[in-house]
Amino acid sequence: MLWLPGDFVRNIVKAVALNKWRRLQCFGHRLPLAIENAVKDDSHISRATGLFKKLVGHFSHSWKKKVALTEVQEELHLPKHALLTECPTRWGSRQRMIERVLEQQKALSQVLLADRKTRHLVPQWQDTDVLESVSKALKPLQEFTDALSGEDYVSVLYLKPVLHLFNTKILAVNDEDSDLTNAIKSNVLEYINKNYDDEDTQELLDMASFLDPRFKTNYIAVDKLPNIKAKDAVNSESTTERQNVDTDLPSSAKKQSLWEAFLRLSQPCQHLCSLKMPLPLR
Repeated sequence: MLWLPGDFVRNIVKAVALNKWRRLQCFGHRLPLAIENAVKDDSHISRATGLFKKLVGHFSHSWKKKVALTEVQEELHLPKHALLTECPTRWGSRQRMIERVLEQQKALSQVLLADRKTRHLVPQWQDTDVLESVSKALKPLQEFTDALSGEDYVSVLYLKPVLHLFNTKILAVNDEDSDLTNAIKSNVLEYINKNYDDEDTQELLDMASFLDPRFKTNYIAVDKLPNIKAKDAVNSESTTERQNVDTDLPSSAKKQSLWEAFLRLSQPCQHLCSLKMPLPLR
């Protein structure tokens, strides 16, 4: 079972199609796209988010407002947290910006109302209600974007359990939530399921979770289980045969693995590789 994981760059999609490979869509890209798709056409969300961005920008460019905010935070016994700006390419930064403004809403309103020129930036109750609904729907999704786009572990093993968690708990409609919160949840879930519901992809996800002893058959449909077990048995036999063939070959005929080649070529710079370098920002 050979798959090529990747994003949605056109040349990658074209190469996969020309070579008749199978492509597993990157969950780290799909989840932010699902979230953007769920909120982009709502004018109320766009207006409220735009107001919050202007508010944060005003405090970022005025040291007097920052000092006043710190004083009011102390007066109201609020955490002395700075406001956070949004990065357009990282949806999680918008979520953190919204959370921080909601947390400091009383202090921000008091500072802005004290100046006649900034009273128009005070969030109205309609804006607050809208973004509270948005935050309630999206906050649980923050950790999944980075967790399922990792490079140091096989994240595909977790994809089937996570999709199950999304469908049964995190993005499930709740009668206690607002209509907007439930609508966002449903839109995100529909987009994600649509991109992972084809038969080949489901078979890959079933096999990946089946091979993980923590999950095994917990997230596999009963009618799909016999097929997964049969394919696992065939793969195990072929792997054993290949290992036996490799054992019988003379050492000079064995092919050098990519990892062995990397180790050999990196010998002169091992002292650099041993240094702990900071991870680049994604």
